[in-house]
Amino acid sequence: MTLDERARPAIARAAPVAERRRRTLAEELRLQLADEIVRGAIPPGSGLDETELARRFGVSRTPVREAIRQLAASGLVEVRPHRGAVVARPSEERLIGMFEAMAELEALCAGLAAERMAPSERAELEAVHEELRTLIQSGDPQRYHEVNEAFHAVIYAGAHNDYLAEMTHATRRRVQPFRRAQFRNLGRLAKSHVEHDQVVLAILRGDREGAAAAMRAHIMLVCQEYEAYADSL
Repeated sequence: MTLDERARPAIARAAPVAERRRRTLAEELRLQLADEIVRGAIPPGSGLDETELARRFGVSRTPVREAIRQLAASGLVEVRPHRGAVVARPSEERLIGMFEAMAELEALCAGLAAERMAPSERAELEAVHEELRTLIQSGDPQRYHEVNEAFHAVIYAGAHNDYLAEMTHATRRRVQPFRRAQFRNLGRLAKSHVEHDQVVLAILRGDREGAAAAMRAHIMLVCQEYEAYADSL
């Protein structure tokens, strides 16, 4: 079996709930709007009118309302009573706090995965990691982001702690717009893969502390990369 063949089932099984959510209409709207907000196409202070957005995307107001609710959870939108939704930007303090929480949750997952992953799960992790390596050549940040989501989900699953995985997925969804944006930085895909290398090697060695430290450092570097991206706009 080739690495690509091993990677496909890993991606399919790693986070089936997350994948189903990603394909919902509300989630697609959230990703589109988040990208526009993060890029500055919809600047802070802009109002988000549900009726106008529903007309623009050719949908009902229900998925638009849910997308706005999800954006508010990430700090990209502020919902004001009697005034509707307004585009915001989380403060630097808030953003760093979100990444710090994300880093600790992912570090815990990686550390437990180093101890608990079965041989078949370790093989799946290697396969997804290899697929990410091949994607560096294509320079497609969107596809890299999608497989990157699966890479992290394999680690959450490998921790064999459903409650921890649930919390980590929930936090990841809040931070997702910023994690996704940083892949637009020049050379970021290759650097991300090098950071993943350290995580994977520690997990394969069964090194709990090393895996946790490598993952924590990786997530905080993601935070720095996002800040660099935001400063470049």
